Amino acid sequence: MSANMSANTELKSLGYIGVRSDKLADWSEVAVRLLGMQPVDQAKSLRTFRMDDRKQRYIVSNDGADGLGFMGWEVEAQSDLGSLASRLEAAGTAVAHGSRALAEQRRVADLITFADPGGNRLEVFWKPEVADTPFVPGRPISGFRTGPLGMGHVVLNVSGIDRLLPFYRDLLGFGISDYSLKPYKLYFFHVNGRHHSFAMVESGKQTLHHFMVELGSLDDVGQGYDLAQTQADRIAYSLGRHTNDHMTSFYMRTPSDFFIEYGWGGRVIDPATWQPHETFDGPSFWGHERLNLPPEQRDSFRQMRLDAAARGVRAPVNCAWLEQVRHD
Repeated sequence: MSANMSANTELKSLGYIGVRSDKLADWSEVAVRLLGMQPVDQAKSLRTFRMDDRKQRYIVSNDGADGLGFMGWEVEAQSDLGSLASRLEAAGTAVAHGSRALAEQRRVADLITFADPGGNRLEVFWKPEVADTPFVPGRPISGFRTGPLGMGHVVLNVSGIDRLLPFYRDLLGFGISDYSLKPYKLYFFHVNGRHHSFAMVESGKQTLHHFMVELGSLDDVGQGYDLAQTQADRIAYSLGRHTNDHMTSFYMRTPSDFFIEYGWGGRVIDPATWQPHETFDGPSFWGHERLNLPPEQRDSFRQMRLDAAARGVRAPVNCAWLEQVRHD
């Protein structure tokens, strides 16, 4: 299938993320005091957190491993689970029906589970449980931008995009938003209006690079940036703005071996008319100084930003805050 086509997808949003870590107390501090999530369950080996009216969005479990545990993708109808499972099995992907106990743990009515060719666990679920109490953020924020756009996005480090691309694009039906091929392969995918809910970077690793949560206000991000700067080595990428999804964000180090992007103003696209394309301007209009990298690698990213600036590369005027004002 060509790069600008994808199969119809049952998936409508990224519903939840699970990570594995033995640093539960550290994770609670980051999720609540810095991100502004609401703590829910605090069992001996589990922490769960709310971001909105859903009973949980983020799950941290201590099972002896570290890194990404699972990505949870939502479908509209229970029948979508069966149609997706049939397509996956016909293509040779083993699918398991989630047990009642697992559904209760995930706070959903039903789900299936399977793995991508890189071994990453995916869960596809139907009918998430909605809380009967309002969301109470862990620190004063305006709230997270979720709803039909989902929880945010996930970006994976992969050893080879070519073997994963047909799985996500052709089998699961993810739409390609854009991609770059130099200095490394990087693909962004959408399942709804959020510019990307999933991305892969061909870094040679097989790990979670970061997940992103989007805030309702730029000030939420700026105040989070101030808080993060009070903690030694918390900032991984400085405040900046991305060229493709126009997100203004910074990246923070977590208690695990990956980052969190904390952003505002992400681009919303129309999947029905969007045309995927190759990008050449580098990842950021400005900022996003990669403090996690050695100086020579940081210099190459900085030069890309300076080159884009010299060519007058900027986001369109119809930015997110203006669109929000128009619709309020």
